Amino acid sequence: MTRSVWLKADDTVGDWEQRKRRITTGLEAGVDWVVVDEADVERVRSLGAVSVAAFAGDDVHVMDAEADQADADAVLVGKDTEGDGTVDLPPDLSGSADLSALRRGDNAADGGFVRILDEEYESFAEEIAAEAEYTLVVGEDWQIIPLENLIARIGEETTLVAGATTAQEARTAFETLERGADGVLLDTDDPDEIRRTVEVAAEMDREQLDLVWAEVTAIEQTGSADRVCIDTGSLMDDDEGMLVGSMARGLFFVHAETADSPYVDSRPFRVNAGAVHAYARVPGGETNYLSELSSGDVVQITDTDGSTRDALVGRAKIERRPMFRIQAETTNGDRVETLLQNAETIKVSTPDGRIAVTDLDVGDEVRIYYDDTARHFGEAVEESIIEK
Repeated sequence: MTRSVWLKADDTVGDWEQRKRRITTGLEAGVDWVVVDEADVERVRSLGAVSVAAFAGDDVHVMDAEADQADADAVLVGKDTEGDGTVDLPPDLSGSADLSALRRGDNAADGGFVRILDEEYESFAEEIAAEAEYTLVVGEDWQIIPLENLIARIGEETTLVAGATTAQEARTAFETLERGADGVLLDTDDPDEIRRTVEVAAEMDREQLDLVWAEVTAIEQTGSADRVCIDTGSLMDDDEGMLVGSMARGLFFVHAETADSPYVDSRPFRVNAGAVHAYARVPGGETNYLSELSSGDVVQITDTDGSTRDALVGRAKIERRPMFRIQAETTNGDRVETLLQNAETIKVSTPDGRIAVTDLDVGDEVRIYYDDTARHFGEAVEESIIEK
């Protein structure tokens, strides 16, 4: 699941200058959606590239495919109507005008907004969710219990977006009932809260890996090979690097070049990842050959505890260099290996900390990611593949 941050910026926020400041802050922080009134769609487009959801105007219940709101990425109902309590709910919820707007074929709205004022509005949100691609809900006196109920009842037929005013509230929404909301509708002007909320959403999407130790059973200097440095658009910490290897089932943790050296400046954006044939782990549990990576691709950065994040490739730098072949054995007796450049700046992770591959000895333990799964075009498959 990819968690999203929707920034509320309709006219309840203030005048356009106030809304503009909030939207600009959100764009800089990396929000996924901006929620505005239909009159502001083009204004938002002029500020930057972001998905725009627009509350439909007065003609919402006679939706016209040529109306201005069609320029939005999603049209929402529920403002100044039944969804926010401006208009009373009908005795029979199925007769709701908001629901009618969601059911109107090609001219239908895409999503609904509901303020959870009581149990009746909670039931109304369920009805909206059954029809809407996006369901935005904001709790009033009660927040957690209605959200738990909606998560449990709605399933995956809609993108559920829960109201939040702080990053902590966003985290709670994402963690509720373990599955959590798909997104949050953030209502704040605080730049720090907007930035932290985006960080929380990114953190929720990160994969947590179980890294294990493998004993080095062979190290040998080989001839030269075409090796790849992956230069990312992110600065990495001392405990971060990438998972690479000659065999997809056993990927070695290789540190980023964050260490100072009397001969070479540190390059904390770089991982000297190995030869062109090697696999590198990328988001989604897949692998790419190092030779395939180029500017604009996304790779997975991992720390020594297995926490991951995504990083954009700025360039892949391929040069011919002398190499080491490193072979290691897992606790179940499987042997995996990789080729790494013969240089002091390339470091691997051991129980005693990171050490250069030039100082590695047989019997040392190195950190790897082991997954005894076959791969086809980088994706896990159920078949027998022999790598040696």
